[in-house]
Amino acid sequence: MMVITKIKDMQTAMQQYRREGKTIGFVPTMGYLHEGHVALIKKAREENDIVALSVFVNPLQFGPNEDFERYPRDLERDQRIAKEHGVDVFFSPDVKEMYPHPLSVQVVVKERVDVLCGKSRPGHFDGVATVLTKLFHIVMPDRAYFGLKDAQQVAVVDGLIRDFHFPIQLVAVPTVREEDGLAKSSRNVYLSPEERKEAPALYKALLQAKAAVENGERNAEAVCALVKQYIQTHTHGEIDYAEIYSYPDLKPLETLAGKVIIAVAVRFANARLIDNIILDIA
Repeated sequence: MMVITKIKDMQTAMQQYRREGKTIGFVPTMGYLHEGHVALIKKAREENDIVALSVFVNPLQFGPNEDFERYPRDLERDQRIAKEHGVDVFFSPDVKEMYPHPLSVQVVVKERVDVLCGKSRPGHFDGVATVLTKLFHIVMPDRAYFGLKDAQQVAVVDGLIRDFHFPIQLVAVPTVREEDGLAKSSRNVYLSPEERKEAPALYKALLQAKAAVENGERNAEAVCALVKQYIQTHTHGEIDYAEIYSYPDLKPLETLAGKVIIAVAVRFANARLIDNIILDIA
């Protein structure tokens, strides 16, 4: 596995692969790799000649009171996991490499960001879109792999690729879960033992909502109320949101129809967890 920290070296390596006619699958991450990331790597490995993975904790997508400094980091462990699962190129630039001077141009996301996590994290997805624009130009992949646990991010990336005409196929990979249903996340390490026992309630609440829809419930407000009630009954966490939108456009719905997302975010003492399910409703 090639380990690269400089943008110029990464561009040179990627250009060589493209000259050789090899397809490139790209997995952008903020590191502290877990089974969810491994699922992205495996999917990229199946579909491409070369798998490139980036680890970069992007300061632009953290707000002033968020956990940038505290975000878990373990580069040696990340390299080991990447190598074990067949990553060809491991790109880990530092902040000065990615942002050597104040930005004169920044991407501003206009759609799909005024709901869910975007509503309480203004500027977050501008930071995501800006760093991905840089990474897409550096790596020049054929396909880019993202997990559906952060389905709003997938929707934003879908718009970024479409609007800027990146010649990249977006591959959305289903959420990877613990045996008890909790979505894999780098932030799960912040949960106390008691909170860890309660956390699977997020997914159980979503499954209850899914069952209600399958039994004919089409009123969005009623489905959201069911989700909130379950989480409030089974956890001590504070509900940030429990909402339903069309997907991937993320437009409000009163009556459920077509492709929809049911999404939740819950704050525990030291961790904010998100989860969702996406349904196709006839």
